[in-house]
Amino acid sequence: MIFQFPWLLAALAVLPVIWLLLRALPPAPRRQSFPAIMLLRGLHARVTDAATAPPWLLLLRCLALAGLIVGLAGPVVPRDQATGPRAEGSGDPLLVLDNGWAAVPGWTHRLAALDTVLDRAGRAGRHARLLTTAPGPAGETPAIGAAMTPSLLRGALDSTRAMPWPTDRAAAARALRALAAGGWRGPVVYVSDGLAGPDDPAFAAALAAIGPVRTLTAPDLTVASLVPPAKDDPGAAGDTLRVALAALPQPHPRHLTVRAEAADGGVLALVPLSLAAGADRATAGVALPAELRNRIDRLVLDDMPGPAGMRLLDEGDRRRPVGLIGVAGTDTPLVGPLFYLRRALAPTAELREGSAATLLARPLSVLVAPDGALDSPQTRRAVAAWVRKGGMLVRFAGPLLNGSPDRDMASPDMPAAPMEAPQDDAAHLPPADTLLPVPLMQGERQLGGAMSWGKPEQLAPFPDASPFHGLPIPPEVTVSRQVLARPAADLADHSWARLSDGTPLVTHAALGAGEVVLFHVTSTADWSNLPLSGLFVAMLRRLAERPAGVEAPADHSLLAPYMTLDSDAILGPPPPGARALPADAFGTQAASSAHPPGLYGPRTARRALNLGDAMPPLSPQQPIGQAASLDGQRRDLVPGPWLVAAAVLLLVLDALLTQMLRAGRLAGGRRAAALVVAGLLAAHAPARPALADPPPAGVPGAALETRLGYILTGHDDIDTVSRQGLQGLSDYANARTSAVLGHPDGVVPGRDDLSYYPMLYWPVTADATADPARAAALNAYMRHGGILMIDSQGVDPAAPGGGHDSFAAPAPGTAAALRRMTQGLDIPPLTRLTDHHVLAHTFYLLHGFPGRYDGLPVWVAREGDSANDGVSPVIVGASDWAHAWAVDAQGDTPYATMPDGNTQRVAAYRFGVNAVLYALTGNYKADQVHVPALLRRLGE
Repeated sequence: MIFQFPWLLAALAVLPVIWLLLRALPPAPRRQSFPAIMLLRGLHARVTDAATAPPWLLLLRCLALAGLIVGLAGPVVPRDQATGPRAEGSGDPLLVLDNGWAAVPGWTHRLAALDTVLDRAGRAGRHARLLTTAPGPAGETPAIGAAMTPSLLRGALDSTRAMPWPTDRAAAARALRALAAGGWRGPVVYVSDGLAGPDDPAFAAALAAIGPVRTLTAPDLTVASLVPPAKDDPGAAGDTLRVALAALPQPHPRHLTVRAEAADGGVLALVPLSLAAGADRATAGVALPAELRNRIDRLVLDDMPGPAGMRLLDEGDRRRPVGLIGVAGTDTPLVGPLFYLRRALAPTAELREGSAATLLARPLSVLVAPDGALDSPQTRRAVAAWVRKGGMLVRFAGPLLNGSPDRDMASPDMPAAPMEAPQDDAAHLPPADTLLPVPLMQGERQLGGAMSWGKPEQLAPFPDASPFHGLPIPPEVTVSRQVLARPAADLADHSWARLSDGTPLVTHAALGAGEVVLFHVTSTADWSNLPLSGLFVAMLRRLAERPAGVEAPADHSLLAPYMTLDSDAILGPPPPGARALPADAFGTQAASSAHPPGLYGPRTARRALNLGDAMPPLSPQQPIGQAASLDGQRRDLVPGPWLVAAAVLLLVLDALLTQMLRAGRLAGGRRAAALVVAGLLAAHAPARPALADPPPAGVPGAALETRLGYILTGHDDIDTVSRQGLQGLSDYANARTSAVLGHPDGVVPGRDDLSYYPMLYWPVTADATADPARAAALNAYMRHGGILMIDSQGVDPAAPGGGHDSFAAPAPGTAAALRRMTQGLDIPPLTRLTDHHVLAHTFYLLHGFPGRYDGLPVWVAREGDSANDGVSPVIVGASDWAHAWAVDAQGDTPYATMPDGNTQRVAAYRFGVNAVLYALTGNYKADQVHVPALLRRLGE
């Protein structure tokens, strides 16, 4: 123990003098009122005045004075667990703090460690300086602050925040060298984020030039970042969402979870990641339908706060559904008309192949038709109707189009703009092929070859209005054959790509709300080597993005920051130092103070810059100087205020005991000493929470509070969801109604007493069997007023085949299991629940009764049954309410509700509240319709 004011300890020398004074000055004698003369006989002479104070009172006073003296002397108990001499033991310390993105985990522990250093410097009367190694929000480089007292520096340190970009140790090293050149010397306390950098040798040398270095690190914290999956990842095909993670290696395995969240915060998928011992990278994936995958707005890594644990998705990460119309008899391996289209579109789109009728039955962004795919008039009419509603048709020329009698668009009786056909009905289309953006000339143009004087033509730069504008054109891409567009005054307005001689290569025109695009070459390499180039891939990708409202920016166009992430991974206004970024730099540009992670560009061309996009491999930093752990940097104990407070309490106790001695209420010293000891023990005894009296033996908890119950199925996953769902419903009802519901219980009918539960939730499983004992227990439960809610979890037993929509994937045989498990139950005649039933307005006014799924019917007992006072003993549905109500231990809703997300979840909660109050109160709402009749009878 050390003392801040050791000279005060000299006052302990007066304690013997105080002891003698207290013994020489006893307490004042007790005053006794003189009674009447007749009462003198009852008085007995007794000695009541003490010659000296009792020893226990002297000891109490000496302890109080000693505690007051020692407390005012400022005692300090060091708690530093580091070995060796302290770096801050002599001289004015320099505090160096890594405040980049890797320092976000455990940020408060890092500041607390520096607070400990400042406390010791303040007690020693020294000054300190602070250096943070990350650039500031306005782009300012790391600089060393002025020397100031620890109390002032603590205020500056408390306002310091971690930055959402890496550190700049090269600039920090320059600042340190300038400080050393100025003659500053002193101990250095360096709080490291644990990440190695390319400038670490120069940084370490600059630190050592200042003075002895002490490095503090947190070895057990998870430092990781979400990174883009490798381009050659074999699992990235199809509809699999791939997630990649880079992390600092640890000697033990780790299991992390990535949440795929929508824009409203709903969790659409959970992706588990496992890092083996010593591993620095992990990759995993989850298969999702394209409709669900395109709703993902961001990926969030649990246990890793800050921007490194969040990956924003933009339109480039969406997979647009693209349909490829097959041509019978032409799709041969490596040479078919769809081969190059598949290779070009598969990495960025969800490909669907089949006939036009099959493809148009589902939502599509783009429909691609190779040569010969639209020969049928019926097919052309169906495709034209789809295009008029907003679709995009991409066609390719070829021999079949060239020889088709319907493609002669050069006849004098055809209009100059064939795409301006009537838009009210596809049946009004003229018999000619109007699914061409421009009229075509007969025959085809041959460029190069033995019978031609010309040579294959190269591509001209794309026009500014073209969606291909900005794409680099390889000089080796040439065209040897093409179909020619009929000359027209507005032909240039319909051309997105041209050859070097000015003839159109890609033309377009509007048809209703959609577009028709024609490549004047084949989709194979017969007429051009364009399908063999990367330009073909880029052109098709931009066409696939166009119907979704995405305007691909030019490669060198600047995209200004729209919203950026802060150190808490919250999107907000860009910092003052944020700058625009070229469109072709996304994916290769590292995040920095000039380009913080976030969203860039206008709404129609928004791009996401993530911290892990261009992140180098993560490796641990080598300690600089003396290494220590942040966990060992605990603040020193300062017991002075507590000693002074204890001394004051003892003096107050002394005053009370003295008054009691004067009044004669303490018969002897033993009782007073016992009181003093009891008071001291009570003052130092740790506070313990008051425990509620346990329920009597044999009495279940449901007898003491209202609880909901669920029937155990023997499946841990289903029972867990039932418990979480009823817990979430109970919390929702407690917060919004006067009901007070406890934790739900899992019960087994026939074994447990069901009379305590107003409502039982029973999920249907495919392996459920009939049980006479269970049926008898449930019949008795329903006869005595209980309500049984049966949930077939997405399988409508009244529907043909038990199915419903494409979102649910119920276990086969669930409908049959429902019939087996309800065998022997006295279920009254059922009717479909409507918004006229009492259950629809028990608390909330409802018009639908959704759960995790919407649109499935709910069945209740037919009204008018006098049994159970008209209250339905069963509620049968298939909406999977438990998954919609479920709340996990972190307070999140882990299961998505489809298709309306959070709005549907709120409606599911409201139906659950109505069901709970219906079970608790019965049909009191229905009785209100009889109020006029009752009032008339009372008046009679």
